Amino acid sequence: MTVTVSKVANPTDCYAIRYTVFVEEQNVPVELERDELDATAIHLLATDNGSPVGAARIVVKGDTGKIGRVCVLRELRDNGIGSALMRETLGVLRDTPGITRAALGAQIDALGFYEKLGFAAYGDVFDDAGIDHRMMELRFDT
Repeated sequence: MTVTVSKVANPTDCYAIRYTVFVEEQNVPVELERDELDATAIHLLATDNGSPVGAARIVVKGDTGKIGRVCVLRELRDNGIGSALMRETLGVLRDTPGITRAALGAQIDALGFYEKLGFAAYGDVFDDAGIDHRMMELRFDT
């Protein structure tokens, strides 16, 4: 497995992976999966030997980079693709002037994954598209 993660100008492959994971697998309503933030977001695509296998997006607001839509195709999970995707996402944020923190709404089942990357949970559990989530953040050294 040779995984590469990069920013993409055309997020079509990202949208396809997100549709597979969120709409088909997790039953997120299609009208909730895509939103107006996609137009201005930074999109990252993970590929394995050139084939799309994972995606994420970043929405910058003030000093915060909100990471969202993080997903890896089911059959390729537990191979380090999600970690590689998140490392690149955090690298993009660290390299963006003025960003002091990363935030995300994590599905409850993924809290441990994000904690291993340095994120800390805060606030109450909330429902997003029928799935329990919790907010998490990682503050960058300034």
